[in-house]
Amino acid sequence: MKSATTIFNEWAIKNKDDGMQMTHTPAVMDMLQYSLSTLHTAFSFIDAGCGNGWVVRYMNYQSMCETAIGVDGAIEMINKAKRLDIEGQYILSDLMDYKPKKKVDLVLSMEVFYYFSNPSKLLNHIKEHWLQSKGRLIIGVDYYKENQGCHNWSENVGTPMEMLSRKDWVDIFITSGLSNIKHWLSCPNNDFIGTLVITGTVS
Repeated sequence: MKSATTIFNEWAIKNKDDGMQMTHTPAVMDMLQYSLSTLHTAFSFIDAGCGNGWVVRYMNYQSMCETAIGVDGAIEMINKAKRLDIEGQYILSDLMDYKPKKKVDLVLSMEVFYYFSNPSKLLNHIKEHWLQSKGRLIIGVDYYKENQGCHNWSENVGTPMEMLSRKDWVDIFITSGLSNIKHWLSCPNNDFIGTLVITGTVS
């Protein structure tokens, strides 16, 4: 099997990221709508696993967003993000290695956490090094046990993925010490039970 970053480099070259953007948009907009409704002053933002940067570009148009940063471990995704947005902030780094110069108020991650062999370690890293007091982490995952249609993804894509249940994901947030934890299934349809969204804040 290939590493996830190798796969995503190939996808960026083949413009498969455009399809990812299209399919992820409804759930991401739901996640952002919820997150933005809890923010009443100017804020800073990081997209963890930003791909081609489309969420960062969107956030830079939000009037209260002072800083939006995209971080990704796939160089071709970062290169594409920079081509599409020459003034945007896009950083090539493994998420586990990255520490922002200044902690932020909101971190979003869509379809990323299960590519890490220890998702709880990534969550704790983000909590400790990325988020300031009262800061929010919100993630979306389509790869979880209750979603029967995803069970062959790792084999089909050719990269390792961590299969967890809805309870497992929520427990990771609880164990991390984050507060105000909420979770829901976003944008279900006839063929899909929905993106699992989990969010919590730093005490």
